[in-house]
Amino acid sequence: MAKNRPSTLGQHGLRVLLVTLGLLSTALAVIGIFLPLLPTVPLLLLAAACFARSSERFHGWLLGHPQLGPMINSYLSGRGIPLRAKLTAIGLIWISIPVSVLFFIPQSWLKIFLLALGLGATIYLLRLPLCTESEARE
Repeated sequence: MAKNRPSTLGQHGLRVLLVTLGLLSTALAVIGIFLPLLPTVPLLLLAAACFARSSERFHGWLLGHPQLGPMINSYLSGRGIPLRAKLTAIGLIWISIPVSVLFFIPQSWLKIFLLALGLGATIYLLRLPLCTESEARE
């Protein structure tokens, strides 16, 4: 029994971390509904992924929420994401990464890594299927 205890504590800590990250992402996504600089849909997708691995209750609540659920259900069902969400996410990537690279990160290898990460995320986002805003709300 003592052998299982550290792993149980580690799993509990991971679960708490994922729930916390999911709640924070959800809060930022709600703020992003009103502030155009925060990407609502990617933050909700992050929250859904965190909740899927940590809390069935929060995951079900998020997917069933009348305002937030439709924004991510279209992506999860394979219908895609709205063009506005895609453009906002790509725009924020290419605003934040160059600013970080130019002003805050002195290591060349880390600058290259961040730029490569931004490029990879952009390619991923560009390959996602598009849906209309009305499809995303269904």
